[in-house]
Amino acid sequence: MWIKIGLEKLDMHKEVIVKALLDSGATGMFIDKKFAEERGFKMEKLERPLEVKNMDRSNNNGGQIEHKVKCNMYFKGHMCKAKAVKTWS
Repeated sequence: MWIKIGLEKLDMHKEVIVKALLDSGATGMFIDKKFAEERGFKMEKLERPLEVKNMDRSNNNGGQIEHKVKCNMYFKGHMCKAKAVKTWS
């Protein structure tokens, strides 16, 4: 299911409206690297990179995830602090 949410860049306090996939089966929140870079989200290096596995438990050929983005997420008047790891482009 796709929903429209707002993501606020914490360093600039600017909001970006996006379509987000809800309940994708993923075990966390993810943001595309190219999307984050083009919209000016500040990326922070993770202390330890995250290994990415496919459904068959093989390593994903996109490599490890090495950065995260912190932002506020808004949906229908509710706000929560979010940490999304950035994926490859």
